[in-house]
Amino acid sequence: MLALSEEDGQTPGTLANKLGVRPPTITKTINRLQAQGFLVRRSSETDSRQAHIFLTDAGGETIRSIEKSIRKTEKQAMKGLDKKEQKTLVKLLNRIESNLSNFEIEPAGKEEDDDA
Repeated sequence: MLALSEEDGQTPGTLANKLGVRPPTITKTINRLQAQGFLVRRSSETDSRQAHIFLTDAGGETIRSIEKSIRKTEKQAMKGLDKKEQKTLVKLLNRIESNLSNFEIEPAGKEEDDDA
């Protein structure tokens, strides 16, 4: 739903690629969210074999509610930190995220020993 809030009307294949999941997985998720009234599937105007997925009003309202909750949580988490500290924290967290996203698990017995 967040991916659709950024760009509504994507195809299931595009969503699967953006989210790094297989097409059958996204299809199941779309079906579940559609049954709950958060999404609607519409045929393409140019290719009737292709479907596009759109947020419903209920889906958009849910996204706004989630975003409001995130802002409130971020404000609470940053309470007591000045702007410089917040900037440093974000920089460090981004570095950690980058380290983890580039992390490759070594085969057993081949771990690096930082203490050597």
